[in-house]
Amino acid sequence: MDSLFPKPTSALAHQRAELTPEADEAFKAFSKAVFADGALPKKTKQLIAVAVAHVTQCPYCIHGHTQAALKEEATAQEIMEAIWVATEMRAGGAFAHSSLALDTINQHKPSEKT
Repeated sequence: MDSLFPKPTSALAHQRAELTPEADEAFKAFSKAVFADGALPKKTKQLIAVAVAHVTQCPYCIHGHTQAALKEEATAQEIMEAIWVATEMRAGGAFAHSSLALDTINQHKPSEKT
């Protein structure tokens, strides 16, 4: 079965760099700066990235940042807890935004307010 997402290859990375070399280099430099030790250690930043990757649903990011978190000695339990935080935030967003639907319902059917 073919995958929906192509396997990342050095040929694709090279093509991307050839097509837009300045943007490619700028992105690499930006990424390096973002994930460097700072107020937050690299491990924490990678755990955040794993969580965000699950919210954005990027399979490349999930794979890459999970590998990077493991390289920074994150445990399987820490990685899974980060994923659960992302899960709660995603579900929490839907829950919080239900107020928009309820407000619309209440505006259109004022006699059915509860």
